[in-house]
Amino acid sequence: MNLFDVYPLYNITPVKAVDCTITDDKGVAYLDLYSGHGVISIGHTHPHYVLKLKNQLDAIGFYSNAIQNPLQVELAEKLGKLSGYEDYSLFLCSSGAEANENALKLASFHTNKSRVIAFNNSFHGRTSAAVAVTDNKKIVAPLNAQQVVTFLPLNQIELVEAELKKGDVCCVIIEGIQGVGGLDEGTTEFFQDLEKVCVQYDVVLILDEVQSGYGRTGKFFAHQHHNIKADIICLAKGMGNGFPIGGILISPKFKASYGLLGTTFGGSHLACAAGIAVLDVIKEEKLMDNVNEVYAYFLEAIQQIPEVKKVKGKGLMLGVEFDFEINDLRKKMIIDKHIFTGNANNKNLLRILPPLTINKKDIDTFIIALRETLKEIQS
Repeated sequence: MNLFDVYPLYNITPVKAVDCTITDDKGVAYLDLYSGHGVISIGHTHPHYVLKLKNQLDAIGFYSNAIQNPLQVELAEKLGKLSGYEDYSLFLCSSGAEANENALKLASFHTNKSRVIAFNNSFHGRTSAAVAVTDNKKIVAPLNAQQVVTFLPLNQIELVEAELKKGDVCCVIIEGIQGVGGLDEGTTEFFQDLEKVCVQYDVVLILDEVQSGYGRTGKFFAHQHHNIKADIICLAKGMGNGFPIGGILISPKFKASYGLLGTTFGGSHLACAAGIAVLDVIKEEKLMDNVNEVYAYFLEAIQQIPEVKKVKGKGLMLGVEFDFEINDLRKKMIIDKHIFTGNANNKNLLRILPPLTINKKDIDTFIIALRETLKEIQS
């Protein structure tokens, strides 16, 4: 049997990873400034994380949600305290797309409406409703297109309010910072006005923090830079440091009932052990402080490179924009300089999403390599 060929692959086979370094089967070491789409939050194979998972696997790895699982309670309590959402409830699942699916479903149940407001260049996943609210027609099948979704530009609150006034909108879904779309984000004024109009028209506000959450922007959630609260917050990626886990934080105004939401694998013993380990390390190692410190250092260094036209994003969710397409630059950084970075729908944008444990020396390595590669491309 062959694998279904949907991924363009680099000819690199990682066999070992520690913190921000990945080693391939030929012994070549790579600096990881991408974290596998922002998944590795506390560094590869962090000792506390590895021990927590090994010990849990020796005890019990999985059973269904039909029994008591105290690890779920521990995870919810720690997540509530660290995120500042202690009065919210947690529903656990296994991925970001699944988190967004459940958020959209819950919003529709709550309002008894179906139309969704989403934003241009958004990405929320590849499954049914999640891909319907994703602004990329290439990955939306006819089945998905049956969903009623209105896409609007960011930072134009008057257009949002005009749609909400029609009375048929169940929710607005927005990323804290756009990832695949190219690191665009709402202004503080826009986010605050968005919160107000959603309250005014009784529309559910969903914050997709799948990539921008878990300390990546220097606060636990990106929307907390704007001093707002969402009705539902979607989590995944950095939540498990590579172990499949996702979830939604749910406002107290939503009432639970048996069977309303459900999952087979979500909230398993192993998944919860991974999730708890991540929260432990973020707190104990003060990783959000590190994010802010390294971010400031990165900004100062990158702005000394004249080819850089703009730096987008916050913390360690960054996009470095040039006035040319970065595909060749990115390839040379990987193949010649052994540094992983990412791309986006914006073809001129190099995405930087390192583990939250990254240090200034690693940033220096990147800056030197970037300068050298730019010279090589231009010569």
